[in-house]
Amino acid sequence: MSNDKQYPMTLAGKQKLEEELDSLKNVKRKEVVERIKVARDFGDLSENSEYDAAKEDQAFVEGRISQLESMIRNAVIIEEDANDDTVSLGKTVTFIEIPDGDEETYTIVGSAEADPLEGLISNDSPIARGLLGRTIGENVKIMTPGGEMDVKILSIS
Repeated sequence: MSNDKQYPMTLAGKQKLEEELDSLKNVKRKEVVERIKVARDFGDLSENSEYDAAKEDQAFVEGRISQLESMIRNAVIIEEDANDDTVSLGKTVTFIEIPDGDEETYTIVGSAEADPLEGLISNDSPIARGLLGRTIGENVKIMTPGGEMDVKILSIS
């Protein structure tokens, strides 16, 4: 299936997905199966909310397992770019908002491992799209859903 979507990610991001997959397969899946077994013992399945909830959890777990397997299978590891002067996938960028003076730092990663609360933003996000290909010292206008944002790139690593 060469038409599968590719998932750019760091090696650490792939390892995190592999750990989640392992946990789902070896821990969560068994817990859900046990919950279904216990709920069946309650009797009439047509009015058994515990059984219904366990079956919904099972569907979620199996769906997530399938999703993770696809993402891992189609992972494209972001290679370390020797050019530290240009913003690219896998780089950490620090910029200052103009005129607020708020300093922010983000690492640009693939959508599969994005976690804005941890400072990991997707390369598909408006901020990342505005920063990609830019260099240290550049002033950049970024269009976000909240409006236009002016920033100056302070560092790239």
